[in-house]
Amino acid sequence: MFLCNLGCSRATETTTKSSAGEQPRPTVVRWVKVVQQEVPEPLDLTAKVQPDPTKVVRIFPPASGRVLAVQVKPGDYVHRGQVIAILSSSDVASAQSDFAKANIEADRAIRTMARQKALFEHGAVAEKDYIDARAQADEARAELVRAKQRLDLLNVSPSATTDRVTLASPATGVVTDVSAAPGEFSKSLESANPLITIADLNTIWIVGDVYEKDIAKVSRGKDVTVSLQAYPGQQWNGRIDSLSGTLDPSTRTLKARVALSNPGQHLKPEMFGAIHVNAGSHRALVVPEAAIIREGSATTVFVKNAEKPEQRAVTVGQTVDGQVEVLSGVQAGEEVAADGAELLKGRPGQ
Repeated sequence: MFLCNLGCSRATETTTKSSAGEQPRPTVVRWVKVVQQEVPEPLDLTAKVQPDPTKVVRIFPPASGRVLAVQVKPGDYVHRGQVIAILSSSDVASAQSDFAKANIEADRAIRTMARQKALFEHGAVAEKDYIDARAQADEARAELVRAKQRLDLLNVSPSATTDRVTLASPATGVVTDVSAAPGEFSKSLESANPLITIADLNTIWIVGDVYEKDIAKVSRGKDVTVSLQAYPGQQWNGRIDSLSGTLDPSTRTLKARVALSNPGQHLKPEMFGAIHVNAGSHRALVVPEAAIIREGSATTVFVKNAEKPEQRAVTVGQTVDGQVEVLSGVQAGEEVAADGAELLKGRPGQ
């Protein structure tokens, strides 16, 4: 016997036996109406964490030479100016020799210019001789500046007598890669791989793939949420900061980038996750998730029909916040069994 209450949902009392010899145990089946409402159209983009490329520093040795020491390892936090590697290079001795020669030439040229100027003022030499001496002095000073800049690039003092190059970090950040070990020979800027890579991870990018069919649903500035496999149950709010200008020819996808603040640096490069985009909404019929009975590939609901439940096949769509979109099989206003729907299976008349 079914006892129906008034309201949008109705409860029907039915009975089941838990085991042989026990008294029937009442169980309530709750009936709810099929309603039509706005259903969001979420778009989930597979994504991963990447460092902000504008804050990644790839450090190449300024001179070719042998690596004597690497004083950092991946994961280390380094400060600007901190020594991260030491090399031994013959380029240092060459640069020091060039500076010494340039210094001598500059001093001689300046003295010559001063002498020619004094002679010219007393009419002992032609003006052309003084102009030539001044030009040679300017050239010598320029060569001295170039030689000094070379020493500065090598981080070597003009008065140093060593062939060692001290490599200092040009930025503050986290060491993400070290591609050299003591004893290896480095070919300076000719090398394709940096000696050490440092990234500022206080701000990171979440980069997602947008397939061609979904490009119209995504736009720059659109609010999104981000979830990561490493932190289930957590979400980060952000917005799409940029979209790549061309499709990736191998995956046929567009790259969507979301910049997130990363205090504590819990978000690590290469972590996998998803960018959740609200692509809009549409009106659809919905029922509670508990009303859906899944048996293999079949999906059914129990529909109230003249006080006699009818099991009916339905086609379902997405599930959002415990509500399932029903594409076919029921109509608005019909009542379906929600809580306790499984208890109706196998009842007389089913």
